[in-house]
Amino acid sequence: MQKKAVLYFLVFILGISQLSAQQSEIYTNNLSEFDKAIELFKNKQYQSAQIIFEKVKQENKNIDTQADCAYYIATCAIRLNQSNADEMMEKFVSDYPTSSKQNQAYKEVAQFYFEEGKYPQALEYFDKVDESTLTYGEQEKFNFQKGYSYFTAKNKKEATNYFNKVVNSKEYGSQAKYYLGFLAYEGDNYQEANKYFDQVSGEEKYKEKLSYFKADMHFKLGEFQKAIDAGLVAIPKSNAMEKSELNKIIGESYFNLKQYDKALPYLKEYKGKKGKWSNTDYYQLGYTYYQQKDYENAISQFNKIIDGKDFVAQNGYYHLGESYLKTDKKQQALNAFKNASEMDFDKKIQEDANLNYAKLSYEIGNSYQSVPDVLASFLAKYPNTPNKLEIETLLINSYITSKNYKDALVLLEKNKSAANKEAYQKVTFYRGLELYTDGNYNEALSMFKKSIAEQKVAKFTARATFWKGETEYILDNFSDALLSFKQFENYSEAKNTPEYKNINYNIAYAYFKKKEYDQAADSFQKQIDLVKDDKVRLNDSYLRLGDSRFVTSKYWPAMDAYNKAIEMKGIDADYAAFQKALSYGFVSRNDRKIEDFNKFLQNFKTSQYRDDALYELGNTYVNEGKTDLAIKTYDQLLAESKNGTYSARSMLKQGLVYYNNQKEDLALTKFKKVAADYPRSPEAIEAVSTARLIYMDKGRVDEYASWVRTLDFIEVSDADLDNDTYEAAEKQFLQNNTKQAITSLSSYIAKFPNGLHALKANFYLAQSYFADGLPTNAISGYEYVISKSRNEFTEQSLARLCEIHLKKDDFAKAVPVLKRLEAEAEFPQNVTFAQANLMRAYFEQKDYPNAVTYADKVLANPKTDDKVKSDAQIIVARSAIKANDEVKARAAYAKLLTIAKGELAAEALYYDAYFKNKDGKFEDSNKAVQKLSKDYSGYKYFGSKGLIVMAKNFYGLKDSFNATYILDSVIKNFTQFPDVVEEATQELQKIKAEESKTNSSITN
Repeated sequence: MQKKAVLYFLVFILGISQLSAQQSEIYTNNLSEFDKAIELFKNKQYQSAQIIFEKVKQENKNIDTQADCAYYIATCAIRLNQSNADEMMEKFVSDYPTSSKQNQAYKEVAQFYFEEGKYPQALEYFDKVDESTLTYGEQEKFNFQKGYSYFTAKNKKEATNYFNKVVNSKEYGSQAKYYLGFLAYEGDNYQEANKYFDQVSGEEKYKEKLSYFKADMHFKLGEFQKAIDAGLVAIPKSNAMEKSELNKIIGESYFNLKQYDKALPYLKEYKGKKGKWSNTDYYQLGYTYYQQKDYENAISQFNKIIDGKDFVAQNGYYHLGESYLKTDKKQQALNAFKNASEMDFDKKIQEDANLNYAKLSYEIGNSYQSVPDVLASFLAKYPNTPNKLEIETLLINSYITSKNYKDALVLLEKNKSAANKEAYQKVTFYRGLELYTDGNYNEALSMFKKSIAEQKVAKFTARATFWKGETEYILDNFSDALLSFKQFENYSEAKNTPEYKNINYNIAYAYFKKKEYDQAADSFQKQIDLVKDDKVRLNDSYLRLGDSRFVTSKYWPAMDAYNKAIEMKGIDADYAAFQKALSYGFVSRNDRKIEDFNKFLQNFKTSQYRDDALYELGNTYVNEGKTDLAIKTYDQLLAESKNGTYSARSMLKQGLVYYNNQKEDLALTKFKKVAADYPRSPEAIEAVSTARLIYMDKGRVDEYASWVRTLDFIEVSDADLDNDTYEAAEKQFLQNNTKQAITSLSSYIAKFPNGLHALKANFYLAQSYFADGLPTNAISGYEYVISKSRNEFTEQSLARLCEIHLKKDDFAKAVPVLKRLEAEAEFPQNVTFAQANLMRAYFEQKDYPNAVTYADKVLANPKTDDKVKSDAQIIVARSAIKANDEVKARAAYAKLLTIAKGELAAEALYYDAYFKNKDGKFEDSNKAVQKLSKDYSGYKYFGSKGLIVMAKNFYGLKDSFNATYILDSVIKNFTQFPDVVEEATQELQKIKAEESKTNSSITN
């Protein structure tokens, strides 16, 4: 039993011993493999080592051994640059937090990321390393790499701290000094930077970079020659970007040394920051060209300075202005000086720019503000300027030369000094002419009176007196006009004025309007004798001379004058022929009268006087007893002009001819037709009256009574009361007692709405209301008249109704009345009036085809004066613009330009510039805008639109400065015209978008 126990014990011992030996062998084998892997690791055989470490880690259960294996596996991965090396090391740190190799792992991961160039991740692990555990060799590498990681993170303070720890290191010292120098360079500490750079300047790998830094540092220290020397050394060894910067350093250094010829090639080679130049870059290159008198190239560079609001921009704009002056581009110079004058970075430049701006404004005009304003502003800002006398002289002259009389007058009214009296006289005269041209006659008259009152320049006193007379004439003050014309004629300076040539013509018309026909005739004769080259006035003078002789019963001299007008074959030759024929009747030559009227009817088939001629011819046949010819002539008149002025009269005359020749039945037929076709007319009343006599003579009273009852305008029982009431009312009207006339005529119409005198009463009542300033009340009277058959008041009522509706811009009501007036008028001026206003009405109603149709009619009328022709041309032009008919618009505005005055001329000039711009004729277009600016500066709307065209022209000429500057100025100065500002804004945005592709918006 005991033996067995002993045996069992021995077996147990042997078993344990055997197991222990087996475990020891495995452990020993693993350690051997581990040591083998360590040996391979030390020999940098990382791939083999890694495989063995992985095997040991799997087979060995010892936690410390597994940790060590995990560490070395990750370390090998780092050495082998395996893609998941960082993850393996991070897993080691995570899985074995108590491993003695934890710190080493942080260092390995940090250095791995450092080698990969992942500096933010490297810094994250560098910060976890316990630096105190590192060996001296490890510390040097650690400090440099951590310093460089801070360097890339732009943490200057920490980078400097770590670089300083290795500044004396044999391995890392040079690199640390280089980066310390660079940090000092970036911090503008050039003394410190130089200290470090000098210490590494002997090393080949730093030489190229150090040359660049040296050049830049010398430049920034103002050591320009040293910067040039260093830069020249650095250029051959530099890359493209550095070469660009070095060219800038060298060029600007030469620039600062005022060696502009040397600066130029280097400044030109500069490529800009990220391919863009700053305003300073453009300024320096431009100024370099300027100093070498290469003004065109200087302009090219200066005008690329956009959006500048600093010292550099002010200098650039000023020298741009100087360059433009040198090349005789005055409009561009004005814009540049204006821009420089609005900046106050350099007060001296600002004042000089203001001076140039003021002088150029006087010389070429100014669209932004009136020239007097510019000059006065300069004197106000610089009261002690040495140029004071010169500017004051220009200020006075500018009132005339700028033609901005309205604004000039405002300034002169504020400053009525003795020195300005001459200018005041001129300005009031020219302002008067402007107002006269625009139809503001009362204001014009006031201006002419003010001009005359000054009595400073005899020539202007004379001219103002003449135009005072012209204005008084237009206002129907014919006595005053005559006096003014006579005063003008007596001035000694009158003969030296352009107005003197036709003074006899003006005097003649004043007499004519005053019905002093003998004096009128004498003055017309003087005009004829003295002025032969003005065919229009000569023809008219013969006509009015004939009229004057005719009215004063001097028929033979009248016929002589009419003959001269006929021989000229000019305007109103038909009128002269008519009047000549008529005159023969007054000298008892009815045979010749009949002959001439028949010739008239043959020669003037479309004359407006044709019905007058037929009527007169018929009457003459009656007077000569040639009743058959008379009846035939009246029939012809009725056939040609059924509803004309003479229709009712001719039919009545036929009835009277039959009556006087005892042809009562034929007479009654005519009288009844007159009453039926022309009820309420004076002829109808006379026809009824004469028919009554025939019926009485024949004893057919009942038949008469039955007929009369069918006529609503005959109230037999109230006839006496009708006549008495009307006569009382008419008397008030004829005596110009307007208010009493209105009361009396209104009373008559109320009592006798269909009375014997209803037609006249309604017309006279309408005339009275119109005269009393109550045109709306007049409408019903005029409408009553035109609703009846053609009568002596029809044409005048139509004209008045048109006038009333047009004044209220009620085109819907005006158009049908105007069309009737055009169709029925016998006076040519009424036809012209109707056509001109139909043209305007259709245009206002946006009926452009009809507007153009009537404009063409107006233009085709030889009697149309220039002002109405201007209106017609503008309607054609504007309608064409609205209809996008550019060809017609061009032609119309071109014609308008030859005859227009005032605002219409400004509009025509604008479109002249507009179309030239479209054709790419930028210089010619600018000339048109300059003329608009100089001659029509008072018309701001078209002046501002012209500036937009000028901006487009400059951009087309590659002058972006002037283009953008002008558009900026338009936006700032013309806010009263929103459409103009919107157009300018859009154009400016387009230009800036284009320019931003090459220009930097940042100024240095």
